[in-house]
Amino acid sequence: MDQGLHGDVQVERILVYSFLKNCHNCDFSKELDSLRSEVMVSPSKNFLSVEFDDGELQTDGNRSGRFQNGEPGSVVDEAIFQLIGARLAEIGDQVAREIDQRVVNDLVQQFVNENLSKEEIMRRLSNTVEGLMRTVPLEMDREKAMLVLAMVLARTVANKMPSLLHRVFNTTVNYINQNLHNYVINLG
Repeated sequence: MDQGLHGDVQVERILVYSFLKNCHNCDFSKELDSLRSEVMVSPSKNFLSVEFDDGELQTDGNRSGRFQNGEPGSVVDEAIFQLIGARLAEIGDQVAREIDQRVVNDLVQQFVNENLSKEEIMRRLSNTVEGLMRTVPLEMDREKAMLVLAMVLARTVANKMPSLLHRVFNTTVNYINQNLHNYVINLG
């Protein structure tokens, strides 16, 4: 497992998926549908545990719609994070208008470059978020702004090039997990 990253990214996966699902006029709906089974708790009342890097889902019987977030003794309701993702998507619609398209085009080129490691792509996403934090006027706390900007960038990059959705999704989930995990958990 990558050092410095939490092993369980299920909360972040649901949040980012819900954010992307609430995109109006997006061109990546087919690609997003293919992610659904990797992200959401299955209707067969299974508990999902996501292994961090290999993308394989591990299942064992438990309650439908609930999962543990990696904290001892904690169980999180999937529906809460779906709702939070949808609400953040509304904020993201407004934020997206403030982002210079050259920034997005540059980030698309970074994601297209298959020679870049996962770590390097995440570093570049992080640098882009930090740069936008300095240039885009956002009237919200720092963590919320970082979260919304990261997901808006994911949505915008995926909309420009839907074939990048899986890479963008995983990078964004990992970025949020590494930088904003406690903030996200506290949202629930």
